[in-house]
Amino acid sequence: MPVQRRSLFRPCIDLHNGQVKQIVGGTLSDKSPDTLKTNFVARQSAGEFAKIYKEHNLQGGHIIKLGPGNDEAALEALAAWPDALQIGGGINDSNAKYWIDAGASKVIVTSYLFPHGKFALDRLKTISGIVGKDKLVVDVSCRRRGNQWLVAMNKWQDITDMEVSEEILKMLAEYCSEFLIHAADVEGLCQGIDQELVQKLGEWVTISTTYAGGAKDIADLALVDKLSGGRVDLTYGSALDMFGGTQVKFDDLVKENANRQKENEALKL
Repeated sequence: MPVQRRSLFRPCIDLHNGQVKQIVGGTLSDKSPDTLKTNFVARQSAGEFAKIYKEHNLQGGHIIKLGPGNDEAALEALAAWPDALQIGGGINDSNAKYWIDAGASKVIVTSYLFPHGKFALDRLKTISGIVGKDKLVVDVSCRRRGNQWLVAMNKWQDITDMEVSEEILKMLAEYCSEFLIHAADVEGLCQGIDQELVQKLGEWVTISTTYAGGAKDIADLALVDKLSGGRVDLTYGSALDMFGGTQVKFDDLVKENANRQKENEALKL
């Protein structure tokens, strides 16, 4: 039986009002800004975090702009490690190429694909044609409704008409090279990952996929590995000591990730 790929740690830089923050995903609201719950606000700039990720060669990280006022910080991070970090938040057909030219390795798109909450395949084809399939990540971050996961847009506030399923992911994969999936209901809570979702993603995805939401222990990386068969990578946020957390040490995660990376590289020999 062939040895499977190992799930990896993918770093993140979440930007809100120009600062690196860790936010409880379910509390973001344009209508009620007072409900926002912030776990951490960094003293370091976005560029400093990008330099740390570069130093440790943590590939495939993403920058997410949560609302306006984040472009300057995002550009600083991209300049610190050009062609290595993905960027999402307000990406559409008119600015996608701008961000690629500014140093993003890929652009991440969600809300643009869902005018009035309804999926528009023509928009996916348009933006894929602009930047190229290999430069496009489709964010299918979702909220659970009964036994379904429905894609959520606009900082995870609005539920769309798209259910995350094997059929849908297969269709989307024709136009992009990667998926990013925040489990918005558990994002920022440090109470554990959505294990059922991770398992389903492992069964369904055929392209590179990163899951985010709820990771609270370094053992969660092994858990995602087991549940997904190594097909899904994991992002840590609020649990990390570099983001003010107490449950996971960044240095320990870097060492674990390096070992996994070596195993994956050996598989390619």
